[in-house]
Amino acid sequence: MTTRTTAPHEGGRTGRWIERWEPEDEAFWKESGERIARRNLLWSVFSEHIGFSIWSLWSVMVLFMGPAYGIDPSGKFFLIATATCVGALVRIPYTFAVARFGGRNWTVVSALLLLAPTAAALVVMEPGTSYGAFLAVAALTGVGGGNFASSMTNINAFFPLRKKGWALGLNAGGGNIGVPVVQLAALLVIGTAGAGHPRLLLAAYLPLIVAAAVFALLRMDNLAPVRSDGGAVREAVREAHTWIMAFLYVGTFGSFIGYSFAFGLVLQTQFGRTPLQAASLTFIGPLLGSLVRPVGGALADRFGGARITLGVFVAMAAATGVVVAASLRESLTVFLVGFVALFVLSGIGNGSTYKMIPGIFQAKALARGMGGEDAAAYGRRLSGASMGLIGAVGALGGLGINLVFREAFRASGSGTAAFVTFLGFYAACCAVTWAVYLRRPAAALLPEAGAAAKPQLTSV
Repeated sequence: MTTRTTAPHEGGRTGRWIERWEPEDEAFWKESGERIARRNLLWSVFSEHIGFSIWSLWSVMVLFMGPAYGIDPSGKFFLIATATCVGALVRIPYTFAVARFGGRNWTVVSALLLLAPTAAALVVMEPGTSYGAFLAVAALTGVGGGNFASSMTNINAFFPLRKKGWALGLNAGGGNIGVPVVQLAALLVIGTAGAGHPRLLLAAYLPLIVAAAVFALLRMDNLAPVRSDGGAVREAVREAHTWIMAFLYVGTFGSFIGYSFAFGLVLQTQFGRTPLQAASLTFIGPLLGSLVRPVGGALADRFGGARITLGVFVAMAAATGVVVAASLRESLTVFLVGFVALFVLSGIGNGSTYKMIPGIFQAKALARGMGGEDAAAYGRRLSGASMGLIGAVGALGGLGINLVFREAFRASGSGTAAFVTFLGFYAACCAVTWAVYLRRPAAALLPEAGAAAKPQLTSV
């Protein structure tokens, strides 16, 4: 049975706390675990979705900033990069907040924190505001990026390994859709009220933020077995696979969020699109990339995350080659085809890479002789600790993309050099994925295990 308490928990904590949670126990899962996990997943997705929308606000705010604002494309790219950077860095403390305060409790707090950047943007979004004020508010929107890390850490603990690819993919994909949704909302505002009314968009999000906090308060749970574990954090930091997966996640999620934030500005700067024309195209890639993220997780569940991830990076390199050719020929149609393909592929890769994380740590535990439930608990413990680090580094890839774009446009007025740089990075990701997880998977992933580890690697 699943037990809850509303009495003070350890350390004076209160709220909806579930004391026993054993998702790998099939009887427990069928009796009550699956129903509870799915309910928490639903409201986690909603809150994370709003968080992504707020984090990506400046990808659309820059479309509202016409000549009267006095900010050139380089300055706009830096606003976007600032939001990306802060969102990446806050993912680390957000990850560990789940164990400290409880997944439900922190979801409520993190949702309410989104009110601050939204209200601040309402105040400053008008010509004549100093660039420093815009920069400060862009930095404040970074709190929305942290929601992903806490949400993924929380949902990772709710589901058994055999369901993690699907659950984490759905949770992240539903959150990622917050990016195209805010871009579609901006298109609606620009198309109806004009580019001079960004406050209409901002005002619409205030009640949605409150709704996310209220539903989390009423419908989510805290897991008592998920407690602060400094040892897990230290072990995750020392684990080489944490940083290898962080590197690969730069290639998948870093590409997704970096391109999502920069797409509209690239269309305006390189192809001379108006704000309305750019907004009418900007949402397509992020929407498709978000929708296919659960597909990437499901494919990884079936065929193995490393195989799917390698295929993704090969295809991303090919798509980047198409974008480079289109950029040189100034063909908007071919450019859009290649760029949208990058979004779709990065979405699939996001799902497959995150599926790999718990599988890697559980496989290591099995190779060390741990039993099934002990190995699963170890996998949840280490993967939960590592996800914040991996998510933070991955999001910093989005910062890198926007800074590379900024330099490319400042130097030549074109993004071609930036795409050539990205092509080289995807080639490196291909090499790492193949060398570490596919060439000699048992020896590379579990050097202490030898051949006995091979049957466990299907989950990776």
